[in-house]
Amino acid sequence: MSGDIARDSAEGSSRSSGNHHNQPQTTAPLSRYESQKRRDWNTFGQYLKNHRPPVALSHCNCNHVLDFLRYLDQFGKTKVHLHGCVFFGQPDPPAPCTCPLRQAWGSLDALIGRLRAAYEEHGGSPETNPFGNGAIRVYLREVRDCQAKARGIPYRKKKKKKTQIKPNVDDPMPSSKQQPSSLAA
Repeated sequence: MSGDIARDSAEGSSRSSGNHHNQPQTTAPLSRYESQKRRDWNTFGQYLKNHRPPVALSHCNCNHVLDFLRYLDQFGKTKVHLHGCVFFGQPDPPAPCTCPLRQAWGSLDALIGRLRAAYEEHGGSPETNPFGNGAIRVYLREVRDCQAKARGIPYRKKKKKKTQIKPNVDDPMPSSKQQPSSLAA
């Protein structure tokens, strides 16, 4: 036995010096994203187990994902004003109201992204990924639009600005048509 330990240390074993008995190997800590993705995946798995009747991951479809997103609304922290509320459409209401708290659209969007990646990491194919289904994208778009209207903040996709090179007024030809000096000779 002591010969094995000596040989391991002589061969550059990954064991550290000191006590060699039952020492767990430490791995690099997960990134914040990876930790969150693992928690989200475990939460979704638990949701499927608690579903009545329980659903196996192989039988999970986009309807189960939509039910999961609706279930999560009860834990939300974003005030979403209802159509009948006097504060509907106001970004900063002056007083509290009884409108429900919901999951914010950005949180749901990020959650779906993490679950979509986790599904494929756990052996699911991209073609059968329930988190990438079109119904999920439609649901997220509806949540985004509804929350934007309720808060009075329209959501507009930012357009990329095209940078234009202004020609020098002193140049007879625009800069894009000029040839490099090494090719002109």
